[in-house]
Amino acid sequence: LPLPVTPERPQISVRVALAFDFGLKRIGAAVGDTLTQSAAPRGAIAVHASGPDWVAIERLVAANAPHVLVVGAPYNVDGDASEMSARARQFAVELAARCALPVEQVDERYSSIEATAQLKAQRASGARRRRVRKDDIDSAAAVIILKRWLEGER
Repeated sequence: LPLPVTPERPQISVRVALAFDFGLKRIGAAVGDTLTQSAAPRGAIAVHASGPDWVAIERLVAANAPHVLVVGAPYNVDGDASEMSARARQFAVELAARCALPVEQVDERYSSIEATAQLKAQRASGARRRRVRKDDIDSAAAVIILKRWLEGER
């Protein structure tokens, strides 16, 4: 039996989030939750000439049962919107419509650079044996985007 909710033992609301690092060739993905405040990569999804692999995205959403979707918003260094910002916003709108879930955007500036540095450091230390591939970077960037969102949820 679950314990009753009391002022000393409040009900904890855990939200699962699925994040995406939108790109023109690949979309990195990561999943995490508000209880553990952690995020883990979930691979990269191909983007074809016709657009994102929506079947793969919908399969990922179904497998992780998120409460919210998070999409990285690529801004220029000065904080202005870029052409990629509009494309990522368009992806976020279509994602919300297809998945019937709320979508939030988070500033993703430098997430790919940060992800590359982290993965290369892991490889140099021996913690990572496999070479760093582009889809690894995309998924690691999605982890960073999700961690930024989780920090805002505290």
